[in-house]
Amino acid sequence: MKYFVTGATGFVGGVLAKKLRAAGHEVNASVRSPEKAKDLQALGVKLFKGDVTEKGSMREAMTGVEGVYHVAGWYKVGAKDKRGGVEVNINGTRNVLELMQELKIPKGVYTSTLAVNSDTKGKLVDEAYHFTGQHLSEYDRTKAAAHDIANEFIAKGLPLVIVQPGLIYGPGDTSSVRTSLINFLRGQLPMLPYETTLCWAHVDDIVDGHILAMEKGKIGESYHICGEPYKLYDAYQLASKVSGKRAPMGVSPNLMKAMSALVKPLDAILPESYTSEGLRIIAGVTYIGDNSKAKRELGFDPRPVSAGWAETVKYEMELMGI
Repeated sequence: MKYFVTGATGFVGGVLAKKLRAAGHEVNASVRSPEKAKDLQALGVKLFKGDVTEKGSMREAMTGVEGVYHVAGWYKVGAKDKRGGVEVNINGTRNVLELMQELKIPKGVYTSTLAVNSDTKGKLVDEAYHFTGQHLSEYDRTKAAAHDIANEFIAKGLPLVIVQPGLIYGPGDTSSVRTSLINFLRGQLPMLPYETTLCWAHVDDIVDGHILAMEKGKIGESYHICGEPYKLYDAYQLASKVSGKRAPMGVSPNLMKAMSALVKPLDAILPESYTSEGLRIIAGVTYIGDNSKAKRELGFDPRPVSAGWAETVKYEMELMGI
């Protein structure tokens, strides 16, 4: 098969491009800087200079492919510059799907997120759930808008499947998940709220979920390709056992919410993870979804956190020389 991948220089998109090439597929990728994507080129990925924010720049790369993986996204929590949310998540998604429609590409997989559902307040929701309140971050808000755009295109007949990961971890991570892990290993993660729960999945399993969605996913359907619900506090208790490092102190979510309000006047000078938005987004929230449908219809089978997260902690320790 011949596929087009957006976000191929990113965490998930990079692993996806490599796995597709390893399976013998042709892969076209639009990248902002081909010079910085030599590792993909070495694997046989055909690079095209382009960006999801510029629709015309992707036309050549997308022409003649049999499937599109739209993985590219802006993921920043607590960021000062939030323009990427609209430019990449909303406008970029519209650009990719319009081109897919114009070029009559047979099938596409769009990477949404469980975050479109915001804080589910302890409820394990399925794909039928639809959140209508105020989102906690600009990432959540713009990804929810992009998810709605994807559904609008599906309603017009676009052959698209939507996948919704939760928290993604593993080697090569470039997100705040890795930043927090590094801070922990350096002894710089003093506290975490008790109740915050996310659905954790290893990047390899998330990518397998994308590939399964292309091969087996039903057009017009959404699938939660997320891992098991796991408390953030418990994840770092596990990291402590693996690393021998002291575990962060557990605190009440209400304390984190209070801290969020107190630091708001300092947002402009604080590191992203410690801004009011960064603290609020981990203050006892539950971003959790039921992956039963993906298991049943796609054969999705993510590894347990106890295995994947432990391996990731060891990987980062080796990189840091610990």
